[in-house]
Amino acid sequence: TDVAGKLVKKLVPEGAHLDKGDAYCEIEVMKMFMPLKVSEAGCITWKSNEGAALAQGDLIASLSLDTPDNVAATTIFKGDLNVDGWNKSTQLTNVNRPHILLRKAFEQLNNCISGYILNKCHVEQALENLYLSAEDPMLPVYEIDEPLSALSGRLDSILFQKLSEKLSEFKASCTTNAVKNPRFPTESFCEVISDYAENIGEPSDKNTFLALVSLVTDAADPYAKCNTTGLCGSERVLQGFIKILRKWIDIERWFCDGKSYADAVDILRKSNKDDYQHVLEVCRAHTAIETTTGIVTRIIDAIADALKTDSSSNTSMVVGAQSLGDVIPCLAEIGSMGGADTYSSVSLRARKLLLQESLPSIEERKSRITETVKAALGTNMSDRNSVTPVDVARFLDENIPLADVLYPLLRSADNESQKLALTELYLRKLYCTQTPISFSRDIERNYFKFTYTTKESERALNPKSKTSFASMTDLKREIKRSASMQKLGDSDSESEASIFSSRYHDELSTSVSRTVICKMTKNMKEIDNSVVFEDLLRCVLKPSQDVQKCSDEPQNVLYFIVTDDEYSNMTSGVMDEIAKQLEFLLSRFHKQLEHAAVRRVSFILNKVSEIDEYPLPSIFTFRARVGFKENSLFRNIEPGHAYLLDLNRLATNFNVQRLDSRQTSDINVHLYQATPKPVALNKDKKANKNPRIFVRALSYVLEFSSTSFEKMLVDSLNALDIMVHEHGFCKDNHLFMNLVSDYERIVLDPAVVEQAIVTILKRHGERIAALGLTEVETKLVCSLNQDSPPIALRMVASNPTGYVHVMNTYVEAADASSDVPVFKLIGGTKASLALSGDSSWEGMTVNSPYPLTRPFDAQRNSARKASDSLYCYDLPALFEEAIEQNWNETSGEGGIEAGIRAAARPLMVMYTSEFVVQKKSSEASGSWDIHDYLNGNLELVQTQRKPGENDVGMVAWLMTLKTFEYPTGRQVVLIANDITHKAGSFGTREDVVFKLASEYARLNKIPRLYVAANSGARIGLSESIKKSFKVAFKNPESPENGFDYLYVTKEDYKKQSLNDAQIIVQPTLYEGEEVYRINDIIGIEPDLGVENLKGSGLIAGETSKAYNEIFTMTIVLGRTVGIGAYLVRLGQRTIQKVNASPIILTGYQALNKLMGVDVYSTNDQLGGPGIMYSNGVSHLTAPDHLSALKAAMEWLSFVPSCRGGLLPIANINGIDSIDRQIGFTPSEGLPYDPRYLLTGKEDDDGNWLSGFFDKGSFVESLSGWAKTVVVGRARLGGIPMGVIATENRMSEAVKPADPADIQAAETIKQEAGCVWFPNSAYKTAQAINDFRTEDLPLIIFANWRGFSGGQRDMFDEVLKYGSLIVDAFVAFEQPVFVFIPPYAEVRGGAWVVLDSSINSNVMEMYATTGTARGGVLEANGAAAVKYREKDLLKTMRRIDQKLITFYDELDVLVDDQKRQQIEREICKRESLLLPVYAQIAVQFCDLHDTPGRMKAVGVIEKEIEWKDARSFFFWRLRRKLAEFDLRRKIIEAGNVGRRTNMLTPSDASKYIMEQFVQSSGFPKEVWHYDDKTMLMWMEGENEFLERKVVELTRANIAEEVFQVIVSGGNTGKIGTDGIVEGISRAVSSLPKKAQKELIERMKYALDL
Repeated sequence: TDVAGKLVKKLVPEGAHLDKGDAYCEIEVMKMFMPLKVSEAGCITWKSNEGAALAQGDLIASLSLDTPDNVAATTIFKGDLNVDGWNKSTQLTNVNRPHILLRKAFEQLNNCISGYILNKCHVEQALENLYLSAEDPMLPVYEIDEPLSALSGRLDSILFQKLSEKLSEFKASCTTNAVKNPRFPTESFCEVISDYAENIGEPSDKNTFLALVSLVTDAADPYAKCNTTGLCGSERVLQGFIKILRKWIDIERWFCDGKSYADAVDILRKSNKDDYQHVLEVCRAHTAIETTTGIVTRIIDAIADALKTDSSSNTSMVVGAQSLGDVIPCLAEIGSMGGADTYSSVSLRARKLLLQESLPSIEERKSRITETVKAALGTNMSDRNSVTPVDVARFLDENIPLADVLYPLLRSADNESQKLALTELYLRKLYCTQTPISFSRDIERNYFKFTYTTKESERALNPKSKTSFASMTDLKREIKRSASMQKLGDSDSESEASIFSSRYHDELSTSVSRTVICKMTKNMKEIDNSVVFEDLLRCVLKPSQDVQKCSDEPQNVLYFIVTDDEYSNMTSGVMDEIAKQLEFLLSRFHKQLEHAAVRRVSFILNKVSEIDEYPLPSIFTFRARVGFKENSLFRNIEPGHAYLLDLNRLATNFNVQRLDSRQTSDINVHLYQATPKPVALNKDKKANKNPRIFVRALSYVLEFSSTSFEKMLVDSLNALDIMVHEHGFCKDNHLFMNLVSDYERIVLDPAVVEQAIVTILKRHGERIAALGLTEVETKLVCSLNQDSPPIALRMVASNPTGYVHVMNTYVEAADASSDVPVFKLIGGTKASLALSGDSSWEGMTVNSPYPLTRPFDAQRNSARKASDSLYCYDLPALFEEAIEQNWNETSGEGGIEAGIRAAARPLMVMYTSEFVVQKKSSEASGSWDIHDYLNGNLELVQTQRKPGENDVGMVAWLMTLKTFEYPTGRQVVLIANDITHKAGSFGTREDVVFKLASEYARLNKIPRLYVAANSGARIGLSESIKKSFKVAFKNPESPENGFDYLYVTKEDYKKQSLNDAQIIVQPTLYEGEEVYRINDIIGIEPDLGVENLKGSGLIAGETSKAYNEIFTMTIVLGRTVGIGAYLVRLGQRTIQKVNASPIILTGYQALNKLMGVDVYSTNDQLGGPGIMYSNGVSHLTAPDHLSALKAAMEWLSFVPSCRGGLLPIANINGIDSIDRQIGFTPSEGLPYDPRYLLTGKEDDDGNWLSGFFDKGSFVESLSGWAKTVVVGRARLGGIPMGVIATENRMSEAVKPADPADIQAAETIKQEAGCVWFPNSAYKTAQAINDFRTEDLPLIIFANWRGFSGGQRDMFDEVLKYGSLIVDAFVAFEQPVFVFIPPYAEVRGGAWVVLDSSINSNVMEMYATTGTARGGVLEANGAAAVKYREKDLLKTMRRIDQKLITFYDELDVLVDDQKRQQIEREICKRESLLLPVYAQIAVQFCDLHDTPGRMKAVGVIEKEIEWKDARSFFFWRLRRKLAEFDLRRKIIEAGNVGRRTNMLTPSDASKYIMEQFVQSSGFPKEVWHYDDKTMLMWMEGENEFLERKVVELTRANIAEEVFQVIVSGGNTGKIGTDGIVEGISRAVSSLPKKAQKELIERMKYALDL
């Protein structure tokens, strides 16, 4: 078959003979049945069975032909496809012309970047040619000689001769080899030209000369910027490389960052609508991505080599080029590229180079270190004035990295004394946080010794309360109590307990002095000498301790620095072997080490690397606590820093392997690969089994600042970035930063630190998320004031959703139940953050192991994997973040008023309770189903349960949002799919939750938001029957021939207790045995099939009702399928996330399978924003989840808190003024953006021209669809309004080509401005309906000449959609203003659907004074119809004096010749005047369409000056809103009984007018036109009007009762009985006191 489908029926049996053209089977293709026929006669052999799914190319049957010769057999081509000349080398043979070689090489590389094929060997050859040409000294001569020779005869002959001589002289010197590595004298060559130019007197002549020689000077310029001997063309090559990089960036920026090819091409096409040739060129170039990235990588490598200024020899072809810095912007752009592995590799290489350049110069560091060593440490110890010289202290404060250059400096040291001094500086840096006592050196024995004491340690709080600290004030209060402090113990760098068990016991006093001995040795053999070793240990002991241990706890340290031995290829295995050798060496001296109270021995070895020129040394440490054995976890870590890394927290749950260590001027970074242990995975089965990266960073902090912390963070992220790309671990990574401080000098407020860290983390949030960091942990030891002891703080930042940063600050506090301190939380955690799955460390010990996962990580990963969506329980936290950002943005506008708004911000901006469906209290508890709902046995209750406890894939909340418009709170019902529960599919239980939550919103008239991320109606199968059914094959020996039915055996039927509720069967015989043939499968499992569709219908109807009764909105954050897609449309208002959020009916895989071809590559091609935003299903799009929710909150800000409620009027003080004039005015006859009318714009001088609405308040929606109409929401004086405006420019309607149709092509329809087309008419009607259900008043800036009435548009139902506009107006209940702006017109059918008589209760029409127009036809059209040529001639003959004279003469003339002459003059005169009178006719017709006439005939209310329109409509709107509110109350007063006295809106308005005229004494004209007076009257007479409403209500009730009683016949009797019964029931329901009162009043009224 050449199509995909299903084999439905075999029309002939196996082996049947078929004649030519006979049908042999039927297949189903896209719900159509097609017969297949044979093209030749023969016998058939079946290869597929009935019911088989067929893909394109599947074999259905084979045919043994009667005449095989009738069919030509296909044969496989086995020839050679090679063509002569292909793949031949293009290597140039004429290497004597280096400039030709250079150009050809660049031409090849540029062609390759453009997408033309260039294989690897040719690329290598081109790069080799570049190098050959760059090192050729004759290159500048040839490059300059070409443009110079073209100027022969055009330049001054003397100047030309001088320049030519310069070239000739250099050629001669190169030929004779008189100079080694000759360099062309570019500077002197250019001086000849500049000197000649200076001698030109006339500026114009000078400019002409400089322009003439510009090609020569441009050719010479690169050779003046080369600083390397022997490589004269380096700058020239670099300039070519930069052009190649920029060209590659311009091509690949369209395709990088994870965009699919289809999306990238679509964006490219839209951005280059008028240049499809460019689109083709970019796409062609991208096809060679593998080759071009190789070229770019080679270029980056060449630049990296050139930047290695410390290297003595450099083979880069761009070394010495002055413009190397110009390549940095290109590298930055390449480094920011992400997406496919192809981009990752080249971007990683660019980032590495940028990181290398960001570090201080190695030569500068070496110079600074050497200077410090010679100045401060080069003297004898006895010559020093202090323990720490000033220069050394300054060097330590600068935090200059030293470890990587230690061995190079040792090799270059002048003598042993300088080496010892250098080693001393290295150790001083390691122990910079301690208090030094003394230093001494022994040059003969090549060691030095120093003693120190530790500073006072941080303390652990010992709080009286076991709970967390509610605030920072509570923390400070605890610290002031001396009894609340418990010493943590020694925080010394020698703290063994901190590494292997607990760091908070068995420690040394701060008063104990420690000794450090550092021995320099040339090789390992010297250490193995027992005499040397024992002599060294004696040096450790104090004079009074020669025969006894120094202390119960060892406190001394030995360092061995091996200077001459070099260790290469330091793999893990090699280092393990070295560690064993060192361990064996130390085993001989255990007793001596113990006697000398040595707590650890460290060996520092010189590591060499071919890749890294300055690698960090290898460090092996052996500790006394474990018998002087090495723990490889701490290998290559500076011993004094080991305990600061908290590595023991990794070892419990992970197998840890060191990846790398990096050093910058601000931080030491250690990276570890941590693989979860099987034991830990057994405890947490949902955990990610893949390795992750733990980054442990240390920095010495002289004083904390935001800048220093941010630099640390960036350095850590840079190091992680490289590891992520090299190893591919981009999930569940962790960053720990320990800010090691001088406790005595760091005084901080933790609240300030926390805020600074949060701000910085938000700034780098995208990169943190991209690197897979789940937590950023910061440790800082500080004092709260000068008198308080230091405390240890932990700030743990996480971003589980990717948008909401959760920061928890802990203090290390003592715990009565343990010797180990625990984390105590400072400040309460917001309730909403609990909903985001915050993993609190509250109560955990400080050395608790890191867990494999955090709460809800599995669900989040599942949601992300399913549709790049969010876990539903993260949504409340995102809504809170959206509201907080809205507060921040609003509080930042308006100067002093902004401060007032900020002060009104509530502490908690959101409260949330979850809706749960349960059986009614009178019913039995337990699980429920849709039958309970249909029977009315379910209720919706509010609860505060933990996240993730749902057992239904639909979750709903009642949220109270304290927004800027409603600071006291507004309620919203939020409904969301749980895509982690059965893929977010709709079962009947999900439908019930949705239905009840939506009903709750309708009942309370509050907005209902639905977050869509689902997979449509649930599809299920009965698993119990699936495990037991059997098949009745037609031939059990040949099952491929098909089957007759399915059955279950009698035994299985009884064994599983099957019955008619699960399966409907029919007893039958199969192979002599009684079996039960399956007729129907019911299943005991819920939600297997069609019942889910019934539930879908239930919620579809509910959503349709909800749209008409309340504000509904759908936020599409993931795929939404089937019923989910219909809910989107039925709810109308839709915000769609740009990526991975398609609105579809069928997935693309299913369609591809149906068609048998991979036509579609993503669901976005079917229902992404490119489709749904362009066809009006989606109103707005958002780039990410948080932006979508922010857009939803912004939309809600225009909407009342409940349906029929008061509009949310914003305070615009400080932002805009109400009574200002409008600055922007369109020009007559010039097209303009109609949005300028609404928003204003900047003029050509940068001055702001204000628009109609409040500045910055307009928000457009549906902008991707029907672009000839602009719709949106805005504020007028703070009052929200809907707005519709006409686009007066030409627009395009693009209909994409369907990939499934080979013949389809994209169609672009040009749509003229000021005309309603079918799509724009529908858009207008939909917008009006949206505004109606949002209770927004509406203003329409009308500028329509009518409807498009062409054949295509009439066929496309423009008449139908135009009628919908009228329907929408008829249903509208809020004020509607139709306003014709300056130089706009409303004609014909357009006026018909806008006229205020459509709904005179709410609609009013206005026009701009003087320039607006309205009529049946435009003036030109009216003149053509009603002022034809004969009418023009009549007017001419009536007005033109010459024609009058001619005709007077003609009347009296008798002579035919003279009459003919006069007639000719008349014709000539009329022909001359006809164009002018045609214009006069147009003007005459135009004067019939002016605002003055419109007002005179009563079709508009008033003419308005455009500049004053804002002020007028503001007061008109305020008046109308107040009037409509009062009118609504008056109408409601008649809502009694049979409503016979209920007033119409117009009658209610008349009633208000009558009250106004009677009570105020003003005439009716004031009622109609003086809005401010009306508002003042309504405000001043509020109590009077309320009393009138009460009186009217009472009168209506009385009249209703009267009419019921006095009705004649049976109606009156029954009515009277009903009234008596009603009064009786009412009285009985009242309290006793109220009953007596009512009875007394009735007695009094009836005179009883």
